[in-house]
Amino acid sequence: MSIKDSFFLERDKAVLVVIDVQEKLCVAMDEKVLKKLVKNIGILIESAVELSMPVLVTEQYVKGLGMTLPELKEKAVSASCYEKMTFSCCGSAEFVDALKSTGRTQVIITGMETHVCVLQTVIELREAGLNVHVVKDAVMSRSKQNWQTAAESMTFAGAIPTCTESVLFQLLRVAGTDEFKKLSKLVR
Repeated sequence: MSIKDSFFLERDKAVLVVIDVQEKLCVAMDEKVLKKLVKNIGILIESAVELSMPVLVTEQYVKGLGMTLPELKEKAVSASCYEKMTFSCCGSAEFVDALKSTGRTQVIITGMETHVCVLQTVIELREAGLNVHVVKDAVMSRSKQNWQTAAESMTFAGAIPTCTESVLFQLLRVAGTDEFKKLSKLVR
């Protein structure tokens, strides 16, 4: 695989995954960081929908942690949602089947907590041979140290660290199009 193939996202090869951004889990998070996370994940969901990319959402133990935040669910109305009990999304056969059925080889990862569900998912996706892009400004943990350690671990595992704007502009590729005019407003 070339460097470009590893680092550049392509809309016809990519799928967006939103991991466990749930009501009761969000209560334990730093409010300022959470606000940025929700905004960035919202931008990525809107972009994926506009660009006709699949969006997969997971929820960990809904009975205890609640549902995905309503403001994200509203943006992801066409997204498939998978409840799981395992920390890794790959422990859910339904999630794995849905991911495989997309035929996509690039996985854009967002969500929480970075050092638990996100990290375990990324490692298993890398083990499965997928090209994984972790959106560092769209993943979080309760502790910045846990977030940082997990971010480093995922990079060592071969995941590509990225940010919301990089993802957006890689998927757009060209300025001046109607898609560019519409989606670039999300990051201004």
